Amino acid sequence: MARRLRFNGTGSGGGSCPAVHEDLDTGEVIVHGPRLTDPDDLAQLQHLDEDEIPIVVPRNTLMDFGPKERDPEPRILDPDTFARMFENFRHSAWHLEMRKGYAVDRACDTYAQFVRGETLTWDVDSPWARTIGAKTRDGAYVGRVRIVDDPPTEGQRFLLAYAEHNAALGEEVRNMWRADAERANLPDEDFWIFDSHIVALCLFDDDDNLTGVELITEPARVNQYNRLRDVAQHYAVPNERFVAELAAKEG
Repeated sequence: MARRLRFNGTGSGGGSCPAVHEDLDTGEVIVHGPRLTDPDDLAQLQHLDEDEIPIVVPRNTLMDFGPKERDPEPRILDPDTFARMFENFRHSAWHLEMRKGYAVDRACDTYAQFVRGETLTWDVDSPWARTIGAKTRDGAYVGRVRIVDDPPTEGQRFLLAYAEHNAALGEEVRNMWRADAERANLPDEDFWIFDSHIVALCLFDDDDNLTGVELITEPARVNQYNRLRDVAQHYAVPNERFVAELAAKEG
């Protein structure tokens, strides 16, 4: 069975070698880079077996992207504490939405309107609307990339419509087909990034209820999630364009 590898990063600005990957199951590290071939250099290496290939990797690449010591117990926040993070971020909040649906959406009146095929009305005085609207009016960036199945689930179709409300609050919403997300090696993780240095990994039960978040602040791990954000932003398309393309596809 093939390993489940995560790309941690590369020291090359062009995205080529040398680079560091990590086995998600064993914790082992895979490094690749230019071979060391000079006979005088090879002669100085100790414990080099015949089937081993020495490579050259910049020190900073290992320091920046190699595994670091982590707390044995993850830092878990309850949903109420997590909600207060939206009041306290300063510059940016970004969300990768990976799920097929969210219980919080299904519980709102607008979702019932959507299911019945009625004109949707948005709660512009909800705590979320007040908080995010104030943040974006003050110049903060709030954005998200939503991963969509083909065909979209009911919950995902609702969120395609809900993007109108997101946009009215000043958010940027982009969408990406799940198959494209898989080709881009995006993980099956739902997370927020605050101010590019705090990651909140969302935890859900089987009924799509948010049960808590794992708070990640270790710089190397945060850097990995920032890279995933950049990949998702690059390949996702604006909501209006995505909806138009979906309508043409299904029409």
